[in-house]
Amino acid sequence: MAGGIHQSKGGCRCNVASLICLSMKTLESKVAVITGAASGIGRGMAEAFATAGMRVVLSDVEETALRSTAAELREGGADVHAVPADVSQAADVAALADSTLGKYGAVHVLCNNAGVHTGSRPSWESTLDDWAWILGVNLMGVVHGINTFLPVMIEQDEDAHIVNTASIAGLLTGGSLYGVTKSAVIALSETVHLEVICGGFKPRISVLCPGVVNTNIFNSQRNRPARFPDAGPFPSGWSVDAARQGFALGLSPRVVGEEVVQAIREERFYILTHPEHAGHIEHRMTQILHGENPTIPPFPDS
Repeated sequence: MAGGIHQSKGGCRCNVASLICLSMKTLESKVAVITGAASGIGRGMAEAFATAGMRVVLSDVEETALRSTAAELREGGADVHAVPADVSQAADVAALADSTLGKYGAVHVLCNNAGVHTGSRPSWESTLDDWAWILGVNLMGVVHGINTFLPVMIEQDEDAHIVNTASIAGLLTGGSLYGVTKSAVIALSETVHLEVICGGFKPRISVLCPGVVNTNIFNSQRNRPARFPDAGPFPSGWSVDAARQGFALGLSPRVVGEEVVQAIREERFYILTHPEHAGHIEHRMTQILHGENPTIPPFPDS
């Protein structure tokens, strides 16, 4: 492929900046699939996509909330299709793809958004159930989405886009189990981004790294599977209620959804919703480059 892709013995070397932009020219009537769509950022993206004229497949493990969200969006005139799924289960994601293609015949945007949080720490006191649950949803959910949907998008040979929801915690130091999973999502997204470009394929990738958003992430325990009953301790003096109150003051999920729409239009890889954290990212990267031991800088006053 022309425009900056070169082959070498070590694999593909891509001059990404010189590539012709293959961003989606219009979202009207295109099909979007969103996991974790019943509430929070997933719902915000669904609302923004519907406003852009897209047909939207909503998926979530929380079936009652999923049905309610789908009904509310339909009342507003949106063309939506609801499919319950546990993204930690590959078979559920495969069924989601089958249902999407059966309903709309194509998929143009995939948002691997479903995520959970376990507040257990220190990390060595977190249980193996904690690890299995959070890795299964936050990381393997993204893996299942990519493995299932990306080949379909490539085969369609149309403009397409995948958005993987990570977190600012994936770019900073000290995020415990949650940060580990989100760091992995960023690394995976970067890898797939280069692979599709070097392969000359049309789909593009973005990774969403939000800061504090008004979501139910600290209510994740409501959806914890019975197969993972052993929960680790919460930090001494740490208040779930205080965390919930803090997140209630966070950025609107709809605003995040609009930023995602804009990033897709611009073919922008990193979606950073909270510019006030730029200094924290720089702090970490500087320490890495200088070989310094990790420290956590003060967070900005809210």
